[in-house]
Amino acid sequence: MIETIGVLGGGAWGTALALAASRAGRKVRLWARDHATVAAIDETHENPKHLPGIRLDHIPATTSMAVALRADAIILAVPAQAVRAVASIAAPYLAHRIPLVVAAKGLERRTGKRMTEVIAEAAPEAVPAVLSGPSFATDVARGLPTAVTIAAHDEAVALSLCHALGGATFRPYAETDVTGVEIGGAVKNVLAIAAGIVAGRGLGASALAAMIARGFAELRRLGEALGAKPETLMGLSGLGDLVLTASSPQSRNFAYGQRLGEGGDMDAPRALVEGIETAFVTRDLARKLHVPMPIVEAVAAVLSRKLTIDAAIEGLMARPIRREAG
Repeated sequence: MIETIGVLGGGAWGTALALAASRAGRKVRLWARDHATVAAIDETHENPKHLPGIRLDHIPATTSMAVALRADAIILAVPAQAVRAVASIAAPYLAHRIPLVVAAKGLERRTGKRMTEVIAEAAPEAVPAVLSGPSFATDVARGLPTAVTIAAHDEAVALSLCHALGGATFRPYAETDVTGVEIGGAVKNVLAIAAGIVAGRGLGASALAAMIARGFAELRRLGEALGAKPETLMGLSGLGDLVLTASSPQSRNFAYGQRLGEGGDMDAPRALVEGIETAFVTRDLARKLHVPMPIVEAVAAVLSRKLTIDAAIEGLMARPIRREAG
C-alpha cells in the first residue's frame, strides 16, 4: 500500500502533483534543486515562483534527493529532456521495485525514446509508470476537477497508484497501454504548437478545428504503428489532452505557437515548451515507420527555419485531395 510519496521537481507541475497527493491523504515530500524554492515552501508554505497564492500546508520540501526518495512511490515531474539526468541521480537511492511515475510529456531528443523507456535504462531498479492527460498545473493546484491516466505495464501497479493519488477533485484512471498514453501526451505538444500558430495567424475557428482533427489523425496513425490501442488514443491521454492543450494559451506549447503565428521571435523564451524537441523526434520516428504526418513535418520545418509559416500553411492546403478516413 502506498502511504508516502516523494515528488522530484519543484516547478508548477511537481508542486501541483504534490498537492494532489497530499489531498489524497498521502505523506508527501517535495524535492527541488533550487534552494530558494525549498526555503520559500518550508518558510511560507507557498511556491511563489511557480504557484503564487496557493497554500502548501503539510508538504515539506528538501534539496536532498536521498531524503525525498524515502517513500513508497516516486513522481518524477521534471522536463522531458531532463528525465534521464534526474533519474540517473535518483537511481542509487531508489528502493527495489518502487513505482517511479514520470509526469513529463515528450520524447527524448537524443535517443527518440519514450519517458518510461528512459526510466528503465536510467533507473532499472524502479517500476516505470506514466501520468498523463488533460491537466494544467494551476487547475490541479487549485483543486479544480481534473481527470488523468496513470499507466503501467502491471495493472495492479497502475491501480495502486490511482488509489494513492485519487481524491475528491483529482481522478486518475488506470491503464496498461503505456505506449498509447506516452505517445498521446508527447505528440499533442507538437500539435499544440501548430494550433497556436493557427490562432496567432488569425486563421479562424474553422481552421483551428480542422487542424486539431487532422492532427489527431496523425497522432492516431503513429500510435497505432507503435502498437498503441485505438481506445487509449481516443481517451484522456490522447484526444482529451490534445483538445485541452491545442485550445488554450495556458498551454506553453500553444502560447509559443501563438507567438510565432503573430510574428514573434522563434528564439523567445522556450523553456518547458516540450513540443519543440518532440517535433523533431516525432518527425524522424514517423519517417522511419513510413507514417504520414504532414502537420508534424510542417511544424518541424518551421522550427528548423526550413519553411516560413506562410509556406508551411500553403503546403498543407495544397496537399492532394483524398478521402478523409485515415
